[in-house]
Amino acid sequence: MSDQINSLEELAGVAGVDAPEAEVVAPREPVRDELGRSYATGKRKDAVARVWIKPGSGKVVVNGKDQDKYFARPVLQLILRQPFQVAGVEGEFDVYATVKGGGLTGQAGAVKHGISKALQLYEPALRAPLKAAGFLTRDSRVVERKKYGKRKARRSFQFSKR
Repeated sequence: MSDQINSLEELAGVAGVDAPEAEVVAPREPVRDELGRSYATGKRKDAVARVWIKPGSGKVVVNGKDQDKYFARPVLQLILRQPFQVAGVEGEFDVYATVKGGGLTGQAGAVKHGISKALQLYEPALRAPLKAAGFLTRDSRVVERKKYGKRKARRSFQFSKR
């Protein structure tokens, strides 16, 4: 038994557990253009959103319309506010987004994903809370395609015994 313990201690020493030269990770740098904006692409279902954020009063413009006009349902507006609430920067950034494809729910999810990515590019310190909330991960669920010989993706035609 003591032979195993000694060999484990040797392995720990060989593996470099107490290595004085630890790998140093450089801190992330903010990514901004010459106008002081950060850009990111968000995706959800079939929707793709191009999102620019810059410091401002909290105004959100989607496809040239105010957020209240484009996303009329309160639930969709709530989805757009989530990244700012989690990061604790509500009302500090203006958002300009163009979104194509999908329906309104998918588009709201795409804009939310784009806002989250742009926020973490603008201020790398915000990455931790956004990552913990799962806003930086692209939700890859999409509609399943229809299969040959089926009525829908999985639904079969009605069976007739006679």
